[in-house]
Amino acid sequence: MRGVTPATRGAPRPVLVIGGGAAGLAASAVLRRAGVPSLVLDEGERIGASWRRRYQRLRLNSSRLTSRVAGTAFRRGTSLFPTRDEFAAYLEDCAAHHRVDVRLGTRVERIDPHGGGWIVHTSTGALAADEVIVATGYAREPYLPAWPGRERYPGRLLHSDAYGTPEGFRGQDVLVVGAGSSGMEIAYDLAAGGAGRVRLAVRTPPNLMLRSVLGVPGDPIALAMLRLPSRVADAQLARMRRLVIGDLSAEGLPVPREGPFARVRREGVAPAVVDREVIEAIRAGRIEVVPGIERLEGAGAVRTDGSHMAPDAIVAATGFRCGLEPLVGHLGVLDERGVPTVVGGDEGAPGLRFVGFTALPGMLVRAGSEAARAARGIAARRTAGSG
Repeated sequence: MRGVTPATRGAPRPVLVIGGGAAGLAASAVLRRAGVPSLVLDEGERIGASWRRRYQRLRLNSSRLTSRVAGTAFRRGTSLFPTRDEFAAYLEDCAAHHRVDVRLGTRVERIDPHGGGWIVHTSTGALAADEVIVATGYAREPYLPAWPGRERYPGRLLHSDAYGTPEGFRGQDVLVVGAGSSGMEIAYDLAAGGAGRVRLAVRTPPNLMLRSVLGVPGDPIALAMLRLPSRVADAQLARMRRLVIGDLSAEGLPVPREGPFARVRREGVAPAVVDREVIEAIRAGRIEVVPGIERLEGAGAVRTDGSHMAPDAIVAATGFRCGLEPLVGHLGVLDERGVPTVVGGDEGAPGLRFVGFTALPGMLVRAGSEAARAARGIAARRTAGSG
């Protein structure tokens, strides 16, 4: 095929790893340990670029105790819950430590089968490979709901992906839509950063978990509870919520009927992991919980209860999508939500694997185990092919 970079004669072609985040770096590192060469393709101009462009207050929901990539240690002095910039720097350290071959500034546009292998079309040309690992992440593409009236809305509307700091919102009336971890954290950031009024629009009350209790991180406990049946784990977390968070029904956040483990397994929706200061701001009325948004109308928004509000700005913390349709949507490997039908490092198609798309707590730990599984499968496939 014209324009395709050929393999070196007599040498196995490197596995192409799409995405230079935690999952991609983990995949490359474990492949290297297995003696399999790989090339990581990433559209950023720097490792960790996708983290650096997120809002400044962002921290990992998981502690550094459970967030290592391919066993790489964090720098001394890293926060218990690494900040945005600390984790971006950590990813650079991982790439250097494992001597990962990364080609930056390379956007992958499409993956096609070719000659028993794959052609990966990129912004800098086409590459041939026998095996491809897609590790672009579960939250790659910002999702903005198609609210009726959105295209005609004249006010300031931005996705949380474009939110950085509260500086540009001082004294303003701001509506944050979405009660996930980012939505609640951004609402607190605005309230603490000088916004005149902060409201949090909630359509479905979230399951709430504190990031830590008395300085003890909650993620190791959550990871251990994943081994239990959902009903057992949810019952234990319900008791914990009553003790450490209490009843927020009067503030507009009743306890959901479905527990966090049942919901994450059914819908892939994680609980909202927050700090105690967020809960205190809600109790104090510094963050006002209001019904969800039904549509945008004129210069304001109509809520699900029919009431109208006209904030100065709307920040939509409405989540992300995988965004894999342009890459592999034509291959029959995605479900109706655009999520790979086969995850965990196994083959979704011969020689094509997806790592880092399992929406369960402890995604960084899970991505590492999925990468190891993918590496074992690729190494076995190559051994069988050469035998």
